[in-house]
Amino acid sequence: MNASMLSYILFSCLLLSVQAEYCGVREIIRYTERLLEDSSVSCPCRQEAVSSCSCLPIPESGHELACFVDGTKHLQENNESSNPVITRLYWTFQALLDRNLCKRLANSDQCQYKTKGNVNEFLKTILTTYQKINK
Repeated sequence: MNASMLSYILFSCLLLSVQAEYCGVREIIRYTERLLEDSSVSCPCRQEAVSSCSCLPIPESGHELACFVDGTKHLQENNESSNPVITRLYWTFQALLDRNLCKRLANSDQCQYKTKGNVNEFLKTILTTYQKINK
């Protein structure tokens, strides 16, 4: 085996290991912080309201990605103006869940939660989850 073949194999292994642990941490933190600054995304959570725009699942441990997918999809569908940041977050979470890319988050495909919260609580849950991964 020559040196160029060996370097190609090592480079391929490096790419695979990086890809296998892709969690999109910086990107998700940046988008979430941007949404937290945007007051137009927020409205109160009223548990009794059937179609409340912002009663979003606060996930139990091990169900984060599935709940983040569900919550951002709900936000996307119930936000008066289509927000490209919400759309981007939704597709990022969906890809991470579908491809099982982020090993640091258990990939249950069922969203389980005990409580629901407003948009800010939901976004802060995303932010703290990804800040823990970033450490």
